[in-house]
Amino acid sequence: MALLAAAALVAWSGLRGRPQDLPWAPLELGQPVGLFTGRKLVALGEQPVRCSALLTQAGVRYAAMPPRRPAQAQCGYESAVRLERGGARQIALAPATVAVSCPVAAALAMWEWDVVAPAAQRHFGARVSRIDHLGSYACRRLYGRSSGGWSEHATANALDVAGFRLEDGRRISVLHDWHGEGARAAFLRDVRDGACRVFATVLSPDYNAAHRDHLHLDQAARGATGWRACR
Repeated sequence: MALLAAAALVAWSGLRGRPQDLPWAPLELGQPVGLFTGRKLVALGEQPVRCSALLTQAGVRYAAMPPRRPAQAQCGYESAVRLERGGARQIALAPATVAVSCPVAAALAMWEWDVVAPAAQRHFGARVSRIDHLGSYACRRLYGRSSGGWSEHATANALDVAGFRLEDGRRISVLHDWHGEGARAAFLRDVRDGACRVFATVLSPDYNAAHRDHLHLDQAARGATGWRACR
């Protein structure tokens, strides 16, 4: 049965001209998002050299950040990068100095190309010039509690997106524009839903009050099952 399922998947992907839908096809950031792209991006957390090579191959400009090794063993990072504007990416991050894990950086590039830019054209007929965020690295547990599991922010494996700036100056805010029926709310839901295809975890104001002002995006590794959270 497994062989038959694999053969059917190969035939289906071949007929559609979408090799990126095959689980064993090599990941290419410049290719459209496929069925298994999200899992492949998460796997880059164990392949820092390959992840950096994929960014370079896709024309993504970045700077490798020095390792951060705090006293708290659950915090810090070894292979974080700072994305730089230009090259294949055209949307700036603000603040620009943010350091994120390489898998998050790779997903941000694909999110820009395949989701954010097309959604802005569709809803506003304009380009996005900037993504406003609330930061990445923070040595803390989930929700800042004194006990319990550690946040993906503790290893710079997450980014909290607060809003978007269009080239004509308009700003779309998660806090102010999420609830509604207009183009801004529709845009935010589209970029949230699209993020679910390239990030392991996507949490929005629909999840809880703690996320009322941002979209939480991370690349949490969840073992062999690879389950994903999208809300």
